[in-house]
Amino acid sequence: MKILCVLYDDPKDGMPGSYALNELPKIDTYPDGMTLPNPKAIDFNPGELLGCVSGELGLRKFLEDRGHTLVVTSDKDGENSQADKELVDADIVISQPFWPYYLTREKMEKAPKLKMAITAGIGSDHVDLQAAMDHKIDVVEVTYCNSISVSEHIVMMILSLVRDYHNQHAIAKSGGWNIADAVKRSYDVEGMHIGTVAAGRIGLAALRRMQPFDVHLHYHDRHRLPESVEQELNLSFHETVESMVAVCDVVTINCPLHPETENLFDETMINKMKKGAYIVNTARGKICNKEAIAAALESGQLSGYAGDVWFPQPAPNDHIWRTMPHHGMTPHTSGTSLTAQARYAAGTREILECFFDNQAIRDEYLIVQNGELAGVGAHSYSKGSATSGSEEAAEYKK
Repeated sequence: MKILCVLYDDPKDGMPGSYALNELPKIDTYPDGMTLPNPKAIDFNPGELLGCVSGELGLRKFLEDRGHTLVVTSDKDGENSQADKELVDADIVISQPFWPYYLTREKMEKAPKLKMAITAGIGSDHVDLQAAMDHKIDVVEVTYCNSISVSEHIVMMILSLVRDYHNQHAIAKSGGWNIADAVKRSYDVEGMHIGTVAAGRIGLAALRRMQPFDVHLHYHDRHRLPESVEQELNLSFHETVESMVAVCDVVTINCPLHPETENLFDETMINKMKKGAYIVNTARGKICNKEAIAAALESGQLSGYAGDVWFPQPAPNDHIWRTMPHHGMTPHTSGTSLTAQARYAAGTREILECFFDNQAIRDEYLIVQNGELAGVGAHSYSKGSATSGSEEAAEYKK
């Protein structure tokens, strides 16, 4: 079989000769008891850079030893991209949310042999899920592999926004010391109301990590948490997003992107928030209207916006979020720490082993199977597609 793997570019100065840490902490299970990926073997050292082209997710030896062909590229956008050329006769395509290969209906129709799309990470909205169902292409992802990684990023960004860390660091780095300039937008999070849109693995983990800061916790989700969890964390449940954002000082967005959540935070929703609130979005960029976010930061309706998700990805150089005030944006990095890479690389291999050996893939990994939403996909997604507009990613090259 031919496996196409679309990964982000190598470091500009080449692959690391050494790493900051010699080893990763040993963790066997996730907080809910689910075991970490357990392939029969791996051909990499955990903690290595695996998500870039030369890292190859540690898959080459495994695949070639089994007689398969592996093609790895970062060239994924615009006309005549290498990924599009290689997809035509590929059996499996692997992509990451951080450098998504937007698998549209049109591309699927040009790839008659395609059987499976694997997300090396979490979030398969870069695949047209409706088209995958129509073409009987299975879609799978490595659920939970980087949920804790993202939740840590959320806490970092909440504190960075509210304390105005980015401004203070810039003053120090530039040789300045004006304390008044450094603190004129800095507050404590203690006593604030923090809410999450969706309280799945990432959202709930973020709430747990914020609880020790003595804040008031809120959540909205279409699946209500058990009463025991609500009592443990003293959570306030909201039936609607509108109800929650009206009382929160900080809103963190952790829901999947699908037609129902696309453009959820538009001008209308933002204006229902408390004046001066903060948004942290590590879910998907398309959940927020980019112009509405920028306008709200300019007007003061929002005090800050941070996240690491954009639409499309990579974000065009003239994307409005690059230059709007009071933002703490990063490239899409929250779920691709070296710790997370070891997990999603191993999970990708586990999925491939099951597929090649005709064994069942974990139900937790399934998004689409046999033409229908399945597993986690049936719980988290709606039918339809959120890939429209992704061709703008080619603007990054200009």
